[in-house]
Amino acid sequence: MDYDAMDGMEDIGPRVTVREAAKSSVGFVLTNVDLAFANSLRRIILAEVPTIAIDLVEVEANTSVLADEFIAHRLGLIPLNSKDVDSILYTRDCDCEQYCDNCSITLTLHARCTSNEIMKIYARDLVIGSVTPNDQIGRPVISDAEGLGSVIGKLRQGQELRMKCIAKKGIAKEHSKWAPTSAVGFEYDPHNKLRHLDLWYEDDPIKEWPKSKNAEWEEPPLEGAPFNYDAQPSEFYFDVESIGNLEPDAVIQQGIKVMQQKLAAVIQELTGDEGRGGDVEYEPRSPGAMNGGTVGDYGGGIEGGYTTPYGNGGNASAWGGGGQTPYGATPYGQSNGWAA
Repeated sequence: MDYDAMDGMEDIGPRVTVREAAKSSVGFVLTNVDLAFANSLRRIILAEVPTIAIDLVEVEANTSVLADEFIAHRLGLIPLNSKDVDSILYTRDCDCEQYCDNCSITLTLHARCTSNEIMKIYARDLVIGSVTPNDQIGRPVISDAEGLGSVIGKLRQGQELRMKCIAKKGIAKEHSKWAPTSAVGFEYDPHNKLRHLDLWYEDDPIKEWPKSKNAEWEEPPLEGAPFNYDAQPSEFYFDVESIGNLEPDAVIQQGIKVMQQKLAAVIQELTGDEGRGGDVEYEPRSPGAMNGGTVGDYGGGIEGGYTTPYGNGGNASAWGGGGQTPYGATPYGQSNGWAA
């Protein structure tokens, strides 16, 4: 599909041409923008689109051969459906002490092997045990034909695994488990007419550096044509592959929304805020709070701010919080559980 300007209007805005679309991937061409804009969109899609992932695991019983931390890490990497993620608050923007139904989704895992055969535990065994905004958010993403999902672990006869998993909202800039995409392909000038690449070769660069499929969308350079020092890239080729927690078009739309909020924050800094005075020192905030957003709009609120691994004055982070085990306090994890 091709999103063009309306007839009779000058084509001055960004233009998107969708080349191919599938359930988990989309390829499109972005034109009428500069390189900085296109690359900013790529970076935001990779690292700043919010999703849901298991962040805290409370271990009630584990007699398997795998350590608690190992299983918690595997659980954190299981993709969870993040449809309508805006209805969930960031934990740092919630008024609760640790987690609640407004800022988290609770999943339970209980498995016990009673036969002589080795029992495998899959992502499908995770059961939602809390109130959710819709019937999809927080459910494990299962894409295999058998409908099993990712393997969590294996149990022998008599072994048991019982855990409580707390899924929270986050972005990949904080941890890769919140990444909405497995890959984002990005290319411009496939014929290297702008000479932004200095290709190393032994004999023939044409044979040793084959052109990508994007080269079919542009005319090759003419033999002996003079080099244009003022030329700028104008077409950018994207290939976005989702891991399943969000549809690929939703990933792009959320990325554009985050970019709009960032640009709004820059404009606010440049123009000033009359209601807060001229000499106001702005602190880092959640995307929704940077533009005066309300709670629920990307975790907006007065007390917004990114939680660092070493704490930011209040909310415990993944590495601070004094977790307790039968052997005493541990240096890692939050209270009563391991951080995924």
